[in-house]
Amino acid sequence: MVPDVSTGSSTLGLVNYLFGKGRRDEHKDPHIVAAWDMAGAPDPGRNPAATYTQLARRLDHHVDLRTRELGGKKPPQHVWHCPVRTAPSDRYLTDAEWAKVARRVVAATGIAPEGDEKACRWIAVRHADDHIHIMATTVRADGRRPRTNRDGWRAQLECRKIEAEFGLRRLKSGDLTAPRTPTGAERAKAERQGQDKAAREWLREQAYAVAAAVRSIDEYFTVLRSLGIQVKPRIGPETGEVTGYSLAAPGDTTHGEPIWFGGSSLAPDLAYNRLCERLPTQPLADRPQQLADPAEPWHRAEIAIRDAHAVLDSGDDTVAQGHLDAFGEALHNLSLAINGGHRAELQAAARAFNRARRSAIRVDHQAATALREAAKELAYATHDPGGLAVALIFAALHVARAAAKWHEQRGHEQQAAAAEKAFRHLQAGYQQAAQPVFADLARRAPRATTASRFEQDLRAAFPDHADRVLSDPAWPALTTTLARAETAGHNPRRLLSEVGARRELDSAEHPAEVLNWRITAQPNRRAHAGRRQSTISGTTSTSAAPHPPATPANMTPEERGRHR
Repeated sequence: MVPDVSTGSSTLGLVNYLFGKGRRDEHKDPHIVAAWDMAGAPDPGRNPAATYTQLARRLDHHVDLRTRELGGKKPPQHVWHCPVRTAPSDRYLTDAEWAKVARRVVAATGIAPEGDEKACRWIAVRHADDHIHIMATTVRADGRRPRTNRDGWRAQLECRKIEAEFGLRRLKSGDLTAPRTPTGAERAKAERQGQDKAAREWLREQAYAVAAAVRSIDEYFTVLRSLGIQVKPRIGPETGEVTGYSLAAPGDTTHGEPIWFGGSSLAPDLAYNRLCERLPTQPLADRPQQLADPAEPWHRAEIAIRDAHAVLDSGDDTVAQGHLDAFGEALHNLSLAINGGHRAELQAAARAFNRARRSAIRVDHQAATALREAAKELAYATHDPGGLAVALIFAALHVARAAAKWHEQRGHEQQAAAAEKAFRHLQAGYQQAAQPVFADLARRAPRATTASRFEQDLRAAFPDHADRVLSDPAWPALTTTLARAETAGHNPRRLLSEVGARRELDSAEHPAEVLNWRITAQPNRRAHAGRRQSTISGTTSTSAAPHPPATPANMTPEERGRHR
């Protein structure tokens, strides 16, 4: 059950809408199911003699009195509006049940506390099976305004209780950090224009993606403008400095003027001050330099994401929240850097995780600087890392699941659900990306003698897990990865011990798969040694050319021998 509180200034305008045909003739039987006084509230839906104007005047009775006291000025935003909608899978409530819902909501929000004879006048109109509209004029009989602070949050809490008592679908409790949802008018406009999303949602997604990749607030505005988005900075009158900003989507206008959305109205962490807290102050032209090893950004991102997993397991809450925010940026940049059919799933995961990045816990952005910087380098990566990209998705997959658990333990229901949704998208993207890679690795498995040697290394490194690893369908692929790592300068037995010591394997459903990606993410020892030697000698040679990653060249040691 979802309440959505808003305010306005036209009583008659809202009454006309509630009892009218609707914007798409969807209002079939509008009628009042509850009111401050059922006998005193004219019902245009049931009484043909009643008019919209009569009802509006009755509702505005105390507003008119207050207006005369104010010398002809109506109180600002005196019309209170709260649609309450059940979930699509819920049963339809009766008029009597909706009346109970309305009375409880107006009592909980301070519009009409139970037993208060001087409360505001209100009505509840039902014009569809699955929702009602509660309307009130926020001037009490004693001339005072009601105490409606945090009314949306209080309405949410009361609806959670109603769901339990009425046997309805239980929705997730919020903590006032959720972004504003598009209004009915915004959704209807998007539908008329053939758009999948309302302008507010589209702008929010674009702003998150851009903020994840840029390195300064000025670059943030520049990239948004390059996407056709209009940017209007807000300048402080005394300091002359930027204090906020608003965005307008291309073509989103009313009467020829752009429709502006403030950064904080798109999402709390898109406010100007919040962006400045986590965006470095590097100049616009400052970009990561060309690296000798193009796979290096991918290695750094994988390490930083692994570290974020460890922080969620044992870190301070403010530090963990900082890593969750930076991890959200990493997901956006990962979807930008990776090609293939699984990119759509990664983009969906990044959008879903936007909600999991925020909670009421204070954020320590400085603690997650390494992850944020690695994520921004990833945004400019041009090298296709092959299996290393899948290893990075695999690492992100586990962080998303850990984030869901972390939020769940702290009672963050909406954030936990968002992290779980991101996990499912990452899982789907991982399966799409990993399946052909594993098939290719298994096809290139080394000869039986080499595989037997790796089995001995495995039993020496993991005597308790060796049988599980060997029975994993990914074992043949792991032997190929071990052979490539050996060619890259690693000792297989020592390497297995090192990657196995990172985290326990007891909970791993596919331990060979886990080991495969941990080894894939290891840097190429021979390439690093060659670069160090080149640096020491001060010579320029072909060794300055890009080197392969830890698992280079789709070629086993045997194939290399034949090639030579």
